[in-house]
Amino acid sequence: MRPAPLERLLLPAGVDGAVIRLLAAKALRAFADGYMAVLLPAYLLGLGFGTLEVGILSTATLLGSALATLAVGAWGHQLQPRRLLPGAALLMLVTGLLFASFSTFWPLLLIAFAGTLNPSSGDVSVFLPLEHARLAQSGQGASRTALFARYSLLGALFAALGALASAAPQWLAAAGIGQLTAFRCMFILYGLVGAAVWLLYRRMPAPREETSAAAPQPLRESKAIVLRLAMLFCVDSFAGGLAINALMALWFFQRFGLSLAAAGSFFFWTGLLSAASQLIAPRVAERIGLVNTMVFTHIPASICLIAAAFVPDVKWVFALLFLRALLSQMDVPVRSAFVMEVVTPAERAAAASFTAVPRSLASAISPTIGGALFAAGWLAAPLVACGLLKIAYDLALWRAFRQTHVPSRACK
Repeated sequence: MRPAPLERLLLPAGVDGAVIRLLAAKALRAFADGYMAVLLPAYLLGLGFGTLEVGILSTATLLGSALATLAVGAWGHQLQPRRLLPGAALLMLVTGLLFASFSTFWPLLLIAFAGTLNPSSGDVSVFLPLEHARLAQSGQGASRTALFARYSLLGALFAALGALASAAPQWLAAAGIGQLTAFRCMFILYGLVGAAVWLLYRRMPAPREETSAAAPQPLRESKAIVLRLAMLFCVDSFAGGLAINALMALWFFQRFGLSLAAAGSFFFWTGLLSAASQLIAPRVAERIGLVNTMVFTHIPASICLIAAAFVPDVKWVFALLFLRALLSQMDVPVRSAFVMEVVTPAERAAAASFTAVPRSLASAISPTIGGALFAAGWLAAPLVACGLLKIAYDLALWRAFRQTHVPSRACK
């Protein structure tokens, strides 16, 4: 009997059933991260902290997640990922409950640093390298790239749903619940999501490869190629930070006087296009290869961004940026699959962490630069700089890795 269309969409052929649990856990985490990124600063301001304390606590969450992810890459080889993943889920549970229990700065700072809270829009956490390594073990043939596409797609969609759920404290307050109590309920929900993720991880069977493949190791044989990729990815992420959604909204407000409702509608549609593109990516990679997919979809997207900086008609700007949204995120699942293909199976968790963490740290620097350029009246400069840096990254990536041998099973 042929599989149903929905089943084929969610789960490519040739993978083990544990992938369903992994993707479900990703969706739940993305939902929680989606509303937590919006609620965290509001909750801290509600506790009476100033903007400086909010910034310090937000930095602590990113720094703690980065160090934990690096630790997984450096020492996580001593344990199997299927043991580390439930432990990370329990840490998520404890983080939510403790953050709902304390109101003073120093305990919250410690919880923020040691916990799993994520104030950014992307997935920068200890879960990422472990889940990437597990996905790489589960995929067979073309399903590996397709699995990373499903993984990224679910993250994008459920993070968007989570952002909508950030209005829940207002609904609870309208029902007579105090504002701070409503915020704490959302942190408790975050912890309960961690408990649900723990159940999914706990019952996830060992992958077939774990019985025969080499045990997880720190970077050794693949260290040089991973470091080169990490440096290139940092350039890409730094460039992307110049045109994050917050800065793009500010650009629309200042250049075209766009209303908040119109800007929200724009970002809704670009989010849907970006999510859809990640389903198209495996088919493109099957035809032209992983590196070509990353480069030859990224460059037109960057050209669209540069052109949008100078087009005077907002309708044409929308058209250019919609096209950019359809192309610019197509490299996300393909990039993850490429990293998993060019390293040995034992080094996959380490490679995922050592490419993800520097990328996230690099993207945290550039929004301040972009905001300063806007403040100086150079409205086109961040968009142009973003596009040019991304094109330079794409050309450098293609030159460095166009002849890198990737097994044909990765794309066909």
